[in-house]
Amino acid sequence: MPTSRRTLAIVATVGLVALGGAAAITAVALAGQGATPPGHGTVIVASELSQATDAASRAAAGTPEQAAAEYLSAQPTAFWLTPEAVPPGDVAKTIGQLAAEARAQSARVAVVVYGLPGRDCGGHSAGGLDEDAYADWTREIGAALREAADVSPIVVLEPDSLALAPECGNVEERVRQLRDAAEALRSDDTSIYVDAGHSQWLPVAEIADLVSRVAAGGGIRGFATNVSNYNATADEIAFAHELAGRLDGMHALIDTSRNGAGSDGEWCNPPGALVGEPGGAIGDDVVDTNLWIKPPGESDGECHGGPPAGAWWPAAAVELTREVRAG
Repeated sequence: MPTSRRTLAIVATVGLVALGGAAAITAVALAGQGATPPGHGTVIVASELSQATDAASRAAAGTPEQAAAEYLSAQPTAFWLTPEAVPPGDVAKTIGQLAAEARAQSARVAVVVYGLPGRDCGGHSAGGLDEDAYADWTREIGAALREAADVSPIVVLEPDSLALAPECGNVEERVRQLRDAAEALRSDDTSIYVDAGHSQWLPVAEIADLVSRVAAGGGIRGFATNVSNYNATADEIAFAHELAGRLDGMHALIDTSRNGAGSDGEWCNPPGALVGEPGGAIGDDVVDTNLWIKPPGESDGECHGGPPAGAWWPAAAVELTREVRAG
């Protein structure tokens, strides 16, 4: 994720956070047929496929690294579908396991689809598939999610892709790719949110235009904010409301996986970060809820001493969980 502008002062939103239950019930009632949208109290699967689970099994017994990994492995967190980790041909098996775990936990499946051609505009998370392979891969994901309809899948579609597009000079291409991906992924039982950056990135009018162009293709419930970033929840709630006001009733998800200490504007492995509110802690008439979308403990990239983007970083896991483990 590219450098964000400095975080503004925290906005008081205790009332918004507290709304939760009643607002979520209203959203479900309004949804009618089809997918049950996430809401206050939503629980997503904590999967044994996570890097945290693997790290906990490999860490030396009794160490802070093991304690941090064990804590994070137990937290409901979205699973990232990348072609590097879940290539074409492996999708059905992976989503099938996520769905089985979700049923056992009375939870929902939440996945992040992250494999666009030219991903991250050549940045820390560069990669992705070519056009034809990406189309086939997203169709494969869509088919597997339809098989998992009973666990009401939640999809976050291609973090950073829209907000980066103006800088990368590929707006038209990205809009088309995301519309096609949404079409491949859509079903009556899946809630899809296209990524919309965060409160300190593009101006609201600009990102609203980009999201609306993708949403015009259909199949999208709303947008996701703060994915892989650290902005305070209050700032993201205010941003989501402003953005939704330009998008005719679209809804939002907010990533709170690593924003417990707020942000100083640094997006790449900032020192002092903490895990944020657990998923399902908030909800109102615009913000369906918050989730842990970026898995805590995975590096943002080779900055501040971190390993490559997406790799497990034991020191970061220890730092992020220092207060919750101490408590």
